[in-house]
Amino acid sequence: MELPLRFGTLGRRCFASAAMTKRVGVVGCGQMGTGIAIVAARNAGLEVLALDKFGPSLERSGQFVRAWASKEVTKGRMTEADSASFVGRIRYGNLDDQVAKKDVAMLDFVIEAVSEDLEAKRAVFKSVLDAGLPSRSILATNTSSISITKLSAGLERPERFIGMHFMNPVPVMPLVEVIRGLRTDEDTHVQTLALCIAMGKETSTSEDRPGFIANRILMPYINEAIFALQEGVATADDIDRCMKLGTGVPMGPLTLADFIGLDTCLSIMKVLHQDLGDSKYRPAPLLVNYVEAGWLGKKTKRGFYSY
Repeated sequence: MELPLRFGTLGRRCFASAAMTKRVGVVGCGQMGTGIAIVAARNAGLEVLALDKFGPSLERSGQFVRAWASKEVTKGRMTEADSASFVGRIRYGNLDDQVAKKDVAMLDFVIEAVSEDLEAKRAVFKSVLDAGLPSRSILATNTSSISITKLSAGLERPERFIGMHFMNPVPVMPLVEVIRGLRTDEDTHVQTLALCIAMGKETSTSEDRPGFIANRILMPYINEAIFALQEGVATADDIDRCMKLGTGVPMGPLTLADFIGLDTCLSIMKVLHQDLGDSKYRPAPLLVNYVEAGWLGKKTKRGFYSY
């Protein structure tokens, strides 16, 4: 495993820690969880246990993984043998199934990737810990905005809990934003950085503040674009064209919002508004209206654009 030069001594510690993670669990087999499973199995070569409470989610995830592997073969990035080996490293199980739960006791690292909801995430943590996750293992969350310290409240080992905010789509985007909670220890941080490197990712480390780095900056930008649309400053096309061609970003803020999911954008803005207490973070009423109408962006075929 080649380490970025910028890591220095920390990089050498990451290299030493990389061998400690052999088996990874991913809870939540939606778009993000499936992407995390892919980079863990493909790039890091790890055994992955993908868990979800819903059978259709497990089925869709498996179909996506097989289709992704087939495309990689077609593009010449994987051989047929590599593809078969990769697909075989990802096993699926229902979180409510006792047989699948027994496998949790064999995991070194678990990454939760369910919806951006505090109670939903805490329910996952309880299920995983009740299933016998070893005390040495690390429990991580893919939250994009909820406080790591708040999420770890009530856990017996908050020092072994950390944030890993992957970017969407996970197999393509090179960054993982790593967030330390108030009680996250250094060994957990180092092992997490090591896993990110093994997955072929760059990292940035944030303190546990609302929105962390990425969404503290990105979401108010998107929210302001929605205010501009709401107030009739310009059309959606013109807002996106201005920002894309005028600032060099790959897509405009409204297209990006549709891609992220307007419900996700709203959830993050609510966290920023509540936790920072500044009116500049209040969600745009138009964003609230679209979410209430079920227009969530690309995943529902309608958002600020139709798909």
